[in-house]
Amino acid sequence: MPDSQHDSSDDNNEQLWDSYSPPSSDKMSSTQSSPVANSLWSYREQHEAVNDCMDLYSNYTGLLASLVREEGNVYSLAAIEDMLYTGSDSKNIRVWKNRKEFTGFKSKSGLVKSIVIADDKIFTGHRDGKIRVWHASVKNPSVYNKIGTLPSLTSIVEKAMKPKNYTEVRRNHRAIWIKHFDVISSLDLTEDRSLLYSGSWDKTIKVWKVSNFKCLESIPAHDDVVNAVVAGFDDYVFSGSADGAVKVWRREIPGKRTKHSFVHTLLNQECAVTSLVVNPSGTVVYAGLSDGLLHFWERDKLLSGGRVLRWHKVAVLCLAAAGSLVFSGSVDTNICVWRRDDGGEHKCMYVLSGHSEPVRCLAVDMSRRDGIGEQSWTLYSGSLDRSVKIWRVCMQTPQIDEQDPPSPSKHKNRSSKSCNGGFQSFTDQGRLNQRRK
Repeated sequence: MPDSQHDSSDDNNEQLWDSYSPPSSDKMSSTQSSPVANSLWSYREQHEAVNDCMDLYSNYTGLLASLVREEGNVYSLAAIEDMLYTGSDSKNIRVWKNRKEFTGFKSKSGLVKSIVIADDKIFTGHRDGKIRVWHASVKNPSVYNKIGTLPSLTSIVEKAMKPKNYTEVRRNHRAIWIKHFDVISSLDLTEDRSLLYSGSWDKTIKVWKVSNFKCLESIPAHDDVVNAVVAGFDDYVFSGSADGAVKVWRREIPGKRTKHSFVHTLLNQECAVTSLVVNPSGTVVYAGLSDGLLHFWERDKLLSGGRVLRWHKVAVLCLAAAGSLVFSGSVDTNICVWRRDDGGEHKCMYVLSGHSEPVRCLAVDMSRRDGIGEQSWTLYSGSLDRSVKIWRVCMQTPQIDEQDPPSPSKHKNRSSKSCNGGFQSFTDQGRLNQRRK
């Protein structure tokens, strides 16, 4: 994408997802009253879908509930234990506890592109190129205070004093290297929560120390906007860009700073890389692309000979992983649930179809099935239809037809409902569908 296309304040050419946004409605009130008091979110539990299956089949997979908002597309999610954080193009970040709205806190920048949680700190990446840090009050957990902005004003002033701290940016302008000058598109943490990575439309990745919010390094990573960055295994960091490349970087920590060296390029083609995820066991890295394909590379094969998963026909906008499962959300409004077996083969277990607009973000919370002990997951999906949906995904493998999984256009309006047998998908109401043999 040419640099000149990034100058519009409306960001009309935002990578892929904004071009699919529904028409905007009137903006929310800018009043300073409590975000919870002004909340337009409501909770809708899918009693019929749950009761029809869960009481009879403990391996129920399907829609549990919807968190519906009257305005504002959902761009980011983060889940931990019984807490869910939702970011949108409003000025509020909502906090949900046990699927009920608990509290909220307000930023000044509007759209929240990414949320990550590091112990007691919440990091949010914004459209204005800043990262904000939040902390819940010890005395009142429903009150969240902003405890920092990355980079801090003090750091900016200190760096601005020395010419060597300036680097050339687009249009021959120079800027301080610790500061992003375009949208923060992605955030991720190292496994030990000591380092934070931020990817930006300014084509760089920056490395931050979580303990003191200092910027340790700026990596000129790609020739176009960085859409995703994830910390992986063996001190690897993976980045994906609109330039069509997935790159691998290796981290070193020589003293007080960090140093990331370029290792190699996993993928280099025309379609934009929109999303990345590394599975929890640190054995596979997945990339979602604008052509609907999922590419993946395995650690024990030294990241060589990547393979491809095909189901979506249009752009994959988000990925999440839990156990042996990988979830892919797409512009086609569907979520594919893939399962990887011990041999590295992948099968599409389920297709979750409940959203009416592109699925923009995913978050997963792992739990165990009551009384049985088999693993199941709670999956959250945020969409440009201005809702968050809550799904239960069971590990039990359904019986798959010999035919290929149905395309979105074929299964979208199916109305039959069951809980076992056949390829399983879900209607717009979140009910389980199947194809019988």
